[in-house]
Amino acid sequence: VQLQASGGGLVQAGGSLRLSCAASGRTFSSYAMGWFRQAPGMEREFVSAIGWSGSTYYADSVKGRFTTSRDNAKNTLYLQMNSLKPEDTAVYYCAAQKGGSSWYAPKEYDYWGQGTLVTVSS
Repeated sequence: VQLQASGGGLVQAGGSLRLSCAASGRTFSSYAMGWFRQAPGMEREFVSAIGWSGSTYYADSVKGRFTTSRDNAKNTLYLQMNSLKPEDTAVYYCAAQKGGSSWYAPKEYDYWGQGTLVTVSS
């Protein structure tokens, strides 16, 4: 599966953005999907994941502010980001896994999008 992330940009603290991740192929619904982010000089970190059944998982740092969802009919993953903070500034990546053992580890994901930059100004 090929993934294409979009929707990043520059926003003021407290603002909102919605990221999208368009997937190719007809088997999108069979993949669990995740969002990760990587700030300059930092390791890639887990943001959120959504399973095949729609169950969602979030990093503590974004819980209550970010919402991940998927539209299997449109082969698209979303990340709604509200109450953005400067520390949310990073390149955001979407990823897909077929049957890994963890939602949280990047190595469990088989496919990655190219990333979209989110910059939150103070």
